[in-house]
Amino acid sequence: MDAVPISWYLILSAFMFAMGVTGVVIKRNPIVIFMCIELMLNAANLAFLAFARQQAQLGAQVAGQVFVILVMAVAAAEVAIGLGIIVAIYRLRDTINVDEMNLLKF
Repeated sequence: MDAVPISWYLILSAFMFAMGVTGVVIKRNPIVIFMCIELMLNAANLAFLAFARQQAQLGAQVAGQVFVILVMAVAAAEVAIGLGIIVAIYRLRDTINVDEMNLLKF
C-alpha cells in the first residue's frame, strides 16, 4: 500500500505552481522569471508523475513518464533559448530589467 496519498502530491504540485505564477507576476528580473517558469514546469511534472504512479498501481501504461520527459525537453529548450535572448538583450541595452526592455521601440 502507498504510504503517501496522491492528494499530498497534488497539493504540493499546486503550491509549487502557485509560487511560480506569483514569481512570474511579481518579479522584474528575467532570470528569476525563467526560474519561476521552471518551477511551474516542475510542478506539472510532479502532478504527471503522481497520476502515473496511481495509474501504474492499476496496471496502466507509462504515459505519465512520457509526458514528463517531453516537459523536461521543452524546459531545457526554453532555458537555452531564453538565456540566449537575455544575453543578446543585455549586450544591446546594458540592462536586463523587464520594465526597461522596449526593444520594439526605436
